[in-house]
Amino acid sequence: MERLWIGAGALMGMMAVAMAALAAHALNGLGPLRLAMVHSAIRMQGWHALALIGTGLWSAQGGGRLAAFAGAAFLVGGVLFCGGVYGLALLAWPVAFVAPIGGSLLMLGWLLLFLSALLRQR
Repeated sequence: MERLWIGAGALMGMMAVAMAALAAHALNGLGPLRLAMVHSAIRMQGWHALALIGTGLWSAQGGGRLAAFAGAAFLVGGVLFCGGVYGLALLAWPVAFVAPIGGSLLMLGWLLLFLSALLRQR
């Protein structure tokens, strides 16, 4: 599982950099509110890319089943949250309802990672 989380984190990080470049060079006419939404999604995507990589490293050290669930929550949550925000801000797609689900999954991922560390058997 650790390779999956590290690979997904690397891909998510690469996509965050690509979105940041797009926002910096091609989205000037988007309007301040929608551009702020894009920047918020980029930040969340970047941080959770690192969370996925860290989860992969922790899984390799014996993070257990809770770490695997944390990785899944980070991955699915990141896709739903960032995808919902990007869809609304860039394309005016009515998919904003998935962002709170994704955000809840991201918070769940952090809780599961915490529990994985706290309950680790030596």
